[in-house]
Amino acid sequence: MAGLLETASRVLDGVSGAIVAAAGALLVALVAALSWMVFGRYVLNDTPTWVERGAQLAILWVVLPVAAVGVRERFHMAVELLPAALPIRARSLLASSVELVLCGLGLLMAHWGWVLVETYRPFRIPLLGLSQAWQFAPVALAGVLVSLFALEAMARRLFGLPPIGATT
Repeated sequence: MAGLLETASRVLDGVSGAIVAAAGALLVALVAALSWMVFGRYVLNDTPTWVERGAQLAILWVVLPVAAVGVRERFHMAVELLPAALPIRARSLLASSVELVLCGLGLLMAHWGWVLVETYRPFRIPLLGLSQAWQFAPVALAGVLVSLFALEAMARRLFGLPPIGATT
């Protein structure tokens, strides 16, 4: 079973890497679009109005999936004072409890994010013409990813494997 878990972790490594690569590409596109906006405003005296709404949408697609990767790779903010003061068994129980809460939070994000996607699908984002569902899809995606990554962490703990991103 541990071998299957290692295989799943390698697949999730690929998913995490793809998310970070896509977010990096989207940030490059965001910088280019914002540069175009500044050029249009100050050189052409004709501001492209779509850039601001596009930038807001791009930020959602960068921040939420990368935050989910942060849960997996443990580069999010964490308070280690309490776990460090606990005995090993209690520390493991606390970590499992946190991962269970994260899994539940991810499921809630996925569910309600999808409800928002379905609700706002018929409406259009002003200036972009895209469905407003695109604003809420990253919430659902991030929720699925947070749940998957929390389940992976719980399974790794159960089989005695080190957590992803652990420094010790």
